[in-house]
Amino acid sequence: MSAAPPSPAGAPPAPDEVDRRQADLPPVARLATVTLILVVAGGIYLAANINRSASLTPATVLAVAAALVLVVNGILLARIPAFAWGTFRRVGGWALLAYLVIAGILEFVFVFDHTPGHELALFTAMLVLFAVDVPLLLAFSVARYQPVGPPGDGVAAAAPAT
Repeated sequence: MSAAPPSPAGAPPAPDEVDRRQADLPPVARLATVTLILVVAGGIYLAANINRSASLTPATVLAVAAALVLVVNGILLARIPAFAWGTFRRVGGWALLAYLVIAGILEFVFVFDHTPGHELALFTAMLVLFAVDVPLLLAFSVARYQPVGPPGDGVAAAAPAT
């Protein structure tokens, strides 16, 4: 892999010049976006065909594909050797809490509206994928730009107070 040419004098540095470690990270954000697209597409298909005798196969295929991409994304993320894991956990934990509340509210709406059983199960699976994927995307997007702390800690050492 060749290095990018240096920026001209006075120009802001390119992202890879600021943190060359970014080029070594797996495409976690891109894969999370693919997962989100698959879940949203499946949800739109289900919502458009609710209470009709449409096949659930397309939505099921989209949900399974989203789950597979999410699992692959988790594996790739777990294999990053030097990463700001403390920041990732902190951001991801709060985002997960928020998105579980959102998914719970949506689930309540589906139950309250008497969504048929098979459709409800598929909506629930997609909500779980959504509630896990978005926090992963947010946490990775924040943690990737944070300095890496001591091994095993994942939190950057604080600068001494002056």
